[in-house]
Amino acid sequence: MDTLIQIRRELHQIPELGFQEFKTQQYLLNKIAQFPQENIRVTTWETGIVVKIVGSQPAKTIGWRSDIDGLPIVEETGLPYSSTHEGNMHACGHDCHMTITLGLVEALANNQPKHNVIIYFQPAEEGPGGAEPMLNWIEAERPDLLPDEIYALHVAPEYPVGTVATRPGLLFANTSELFIDLKGLGGHAAYPHKTRDMTVAAANLIMQLQTIVSRNINPMESAVITIGKLTSGTVQNIIAENARLEGTIRTLNAEAMADVKKRVEAICAGIEASFECEIHIDYGSMYYEVNNDPECAKKLLEFAEQYEGATSYECPAAMTGEDFGYFLKGIPGAMFWAGANCDYGLHHAKINPDEELLSFNAKFVEQFIRSL
Repeated sequence: MDTLIQIRRELHQIPELGFQEFKTQQYLLNKIAQFPQENIRVTTWETGIVVKIVGSQPAKTIGWRSDIDGLPIVEETGLPYSSTHEGNMHACGHDCHMTITLGLVEALANNQPKHNVIIYFQPAEEGPGGAEPMLNWIEAERPDLLPDEIYALHVAPEYPVGTVATRPGLLFANTSELFIDLKGLGGHAAYPHKTRDMTVAAANLIMQLQTIVSRNINPMESAVITIGKLTSGTVQNIIAENARLEGTIRTLNAEAMADVKKRVEAICAGIEASFECEIHIDYGSMYYEVNNDPECAKKLLEFAEQYEGATSYECPAAMTGEDFGYFLKGIPGAMFWAGANCDYGLHHAKINPDEELLSFNAKFVEQFIRSL
């Protein structure tokens, strides 16, 4: 098979958005077809792939998940293998995740594991969310593809290569997208009294939303409401008839998420009344918290402690969102941060992970799975 670095660079050139990963799926299928097929069973779902490696003496089934989609970001790395899909980029390391996972599949295909191993190449992690519908399909139609425990990794730019960082319990937050559309009455800038200005309404709404965390959430809890984008109006002398807010909500437990949404809806109702407008709320993709099984996280950390070249680190929880949480909702398992040693963070147009992480983590994950 081609080197892991070559594979990662080829995948990096073809980022595709959620449930549009057609080239990516075919690329992965072509690579898997090059491995010994005696103990491999391949199934596709939507643009995803499930690979079952039959064990020699299976007493249990171990799962491993890799996400496969990219982001709608214009790449600015200047690399010779930059994205060829204009406007899309693998800016969250999923090209690395897939490459590591292909290395894992190849190793297990060449040297049969003791236990069954199921590999999930899952689409649409960045949105609209692929884990939950993939699991729903498996549970309804292919329960034989459910594991007894499951693991995954995510690259972490801030850690050196070889870092295995995780923790028992909560690792990543509950997350929800937030889209709010306001509709009023536009008109001439010289006649504001004949309009319902949605720029002003949106500005008031943003300010009120910022009070939710400080005044409606227990100070001992953690929550975030960020409005990252506001659009309104057309030109300087027309009062805006429409406005749109786009943001995200993040909390450390599901109850706080429900409380935040309740307040968002109440505040929007107040804005509707005071500005005589209509408001529509869309929560978009919602991701369940990544809550590591304590024993599974402990196994990861302890294995990393004795693995040559690895640094085991019990890290703090983060407000990051990851739909791997849906797997952990019903299956014991754990996710870990894999050090990527690069200057730019996740979702940045210049992120370029250190490719040394590919071979290190492919071998680490293989040996860890064989140890279970």
